[in-house]
Amino acid sequence: MSQQSAEKELAALREEIEEIDQDIVELIARRTYVADSVAQVKAEHDLPTTDESQEDVVMDRAGHNAERFEVDSNLVKAIFRLLIELNKVEQRENR
Repeated sequence: MSQQSAEKELAALREEIEEIDQDIVELIARRTYVADSVAQVKAEHDLPTTDESQEDVVMDRAGHNAERFEVDSNLVKAIFRLLIELNKVEQRENR
């Protein structure tokens, strides 16, 4: 493979990563919007911000999806823990 063709291949792969990164941010925004809706329902019905059983369900699902797509389960769970914590902080601030 010539250096020029390698550079073209790298450029195409980097463009694909850029598109995936944008998709990830869009999905995080969607998830945050829905989590905000959950927080509103909780506030309207005076329910606690934290629901550990639901968090366990989310973490289990994240682990299963990681295995399904052959991605490191610890990495995926760490990302989901961060998303959950960010949502909880936001819920507390908006109460």
